[in-house]
Amino acid sequence: MTTVLSKHGRITLPPSIRERMELRPGQIFEVLVDDEDTILLRRTVQRPNHGLVDHLLTVPFHFSVPLRANDCSHPLDL
Repeated sequence: MTTVLSKHGRITLPPSIRERMELRPGQIFEVLVDDEDTILLRRTVQRPNHGLVDHLLTVPFHFSVPLRANDCSHPLDL
């Protein structure tokens, strides 16, 4: 099976490969070149918590923790 490199450096994977591998648009791949100039394309798998640290870093630092009932010296009126 062959494919062509476009002038923008893109390679299209044939539909039969995309279907067999269940590849979807937007998936990320690692590209490697071995000692024999063979190009290897490896699908990377994102962990479920990918990006969580970046998201948590956007949370404001100033926040208050609600008091629990046993932290109060007097009963809470609800």
